[in-house]
Amino acid sequence: MPKPPVAAIKAKELKSPFGTRTDNYYWLNERENPEVISYLNAENAYTEQQLAPVKGLEEKLFQEIKGRIKEQDESVPYRDNGYYYYTRYEAGAEYPIYCRKKGSLSAKEEVLLNANELGKGKAYYQIGGFEVSDDNQVLAYSEDVVSRRLYTLRFRNLKTGQLFPEQIPNTSGNAVWAADNKTVFYTRKDPSTLLDYQLYRHTLGTDPKQDQLVYEEKDNTFRIGVHRSKSRRYVLLDIGSTMSSEVRYLEAGKPAEALKVFLPREADHLYEVEHLGDQFYVRSNAGAPNFRLLKTPVTNTAKTAWQEVIAHRPDVFLENMELFKDYLVLGERKEGLLQLRVIRWKDKQEHYLNFGEPAYTAAISINPEFDTPVLRYSYSSLTTPSSTYDYDMAARSKKLLKEQAVLGSFKKEDYVTERMYATATDGTKIPMSIVYKKGFKKDGTSPVLQYAYGSYGYSTNPTFSAARLSLLDRGFAYVICHIRGGQEMGRQWYENGKKLKKKNTFTDFTDCSKYLIDQKFTSANKLFAMGGSAGGLLMGAVVNLHPEYYKGVVAAVPFVDVVTTMLDESIPLTTGEYDEWGNPNQKEFYDYMLSYSPYDQVKAQQYPNMLVTTGLHDSQVQYFEPAKWVAKLRTVKTDQNLLLLHTDMAAGHGGASGRFKSIHDTARQFAFMLMLLGVKS
Repeated sequence: MPKPPVAAIKAKELKSPFGTRTDNYYWLNERENPEVISYLNAENAYTEQQLAPVKGLEEKLFQEIKGRIKEQDESVPYRDNGYYYYTRYEAGAEYPIYCRKKGSLSAKEEVLLNANELGKGKAYYQIGGFEVSDDNQVLAYSEDVVSRRLYTLRFRNLKTGQLFPEQIPNTSGNAVWAADNKTVFYTRKDPSTLLDYQLYRHTLGTDPKQDQLVYEEKDNTFRIGVHRSKSRRYVLLDIGSTMSSEVRYLEAGKPAEALKVFLPREADHLYEVEHLGDQFYVRSNAGAPNFRLLKTPVTNTAKTAWQEVIAHRPDVFLENMELFKDYLVLGERKEGLLQLRVIRWKDKQEHYLNFGEPAYTAAISINPEFDTPVLRYSYSSLTTPSSTYDYDMAARSKKLLKEQAVLGSFKKEDYVTERMYATATDGTKIPMSIVYKKGFKKDGTSPVLQYAYGSYGYSTNPTFSAARLSLLDRGFAYVICHIRGGQEMGRQWYENGKKLKKKNTFTDFTDCSKYLIDQKFTSANKLFAMGGSAGGLLMGAVVNLHPEYYKGVVAAVPFVDVVTTMLDESIPLTTGEYDEWGNPNQKEFYDYMLSYSPYDQVKAQQYPNMLVTTGLHDSQVQYFEPAKWVAKLRTVKTDQNLLLLHTDMAAGHGGASGRFKSIHDTARQFAFMLMLLGVKS
């Protein structure tokens, strides 16, 4: 058997006000150091060697997953300002082509951008924002060729197809047009911390060096973003941290004017603003943990003028809203499931859409037009492919416009979905969404892949995956654990899984694992766990807590060196995270983080088989966190189980950029798990 790479030990003392830690692998953060690159390449070679017995299976899985994709495909067009916009893919192409048609779907196609041509010869290519001027003549778009999410803003004349000369680097990727068709607002990132912190005003056709700084955020725990109201009347600057927000605005027809403050930021007050007629509508958590909806005249945005439209409810989380001329649509979450509620303005008559499945995802889709009775929404479940519907709110009738094509022999009735609850250590019921193929045996002999995220209030919805069929068809059940730290069960679900309650996230996951084993859905010899990013931190924590529960673990781009990262303000995005994890410059948070940080808590014990993935240019979780973690595990763990590190040397946090390239990552993960079950072909 080939021996795994050994990273050199170069002890570095990390001093903080509350103690000194020794980090033997701190040096791996030197991205340009040839020794670092050499080590990462050696780990990649070792991973290839270890997975060599299932190379054929990996290729088969790749072809199988790719074979379910309709290669020549097109999105459902949406109408905006007189044009129908859509994206389409050509057979064999990695990237989308962005198109539009004027007035009618039978009109001649205009190609706005062909990402295949733009990304030709590049290891990574991603289109960011995409906005057309009010007169439909100029396209503002952005591109990233490194995968650091630092986008360069470009402008294209849609009459001639010619690019304007200016290029604006280091932006967030989105641009907002003013009503004069020549003024563009964009946010700029700090290239080292990657925080969006400056709002600029650009005039089309001029040198970006002359752009005017409109706003700069000085507090590095906040970030900014800019968008235009659905009514097109206002440009809105959103300033936010995890627990506080502020909106500033100006009229799109008066782009040279100064921004007005909607409501100054307050601790623990999150709000967002939309506009309709002579009112602003405000989704706010002031005195309402699950949020409520209010309105205020455009002439007076002070809190004293706010009037309640939808009251707070302790059992319903108000997630979002869509305003129409005659209707208000609310996205609400109750008992972990999304609901769509339609209210007619004139008489307050209301109803909910009925979806008829135990676990599903329904969401408001793209609805750029005000004066229409039609709501565009998306629907998916663990057994239903992603679908796009138009719903006539007056007639209460729906029309399926498109269901994601799944090529091959897929039939949704061959699969079963369940909703179950595990009891956590503290008595809390943790929902789980489960899918498997008919014939799945609940006698402890079947394999299960257990997935969760559980951070930032991000809810993991039960959606369809065509790739996942390759596991289900081989006898797996797939389980999503809706653990605390997400927002599935309302705002309190999130509050109970962050900062000094973060460990609930980890124990919820292991309690779900124990439930699945006890209920004979699987056994510890057939249970696999998977998570990415903050879900990768979850993986790192659970293998320290209960390594005996899992046959194998896939930790994708895992955030595992919590204390070191959160103490280093130069690392991208760190300071904006204090509201999520706590600030380790305070002893209470330092001690708590240290007690669960996967890198710090690695100990001499047996660990499951593990596949760890990262990207050299990752903008969210730096590659050196998983690299250090693997290096330390190799020297400390007491088992002979597989420990593999795969670094994509050309990608970042989201993995490869093309639609087929990314399938290779999935196929590798599936082949790793199947290999551990003795499946070689």
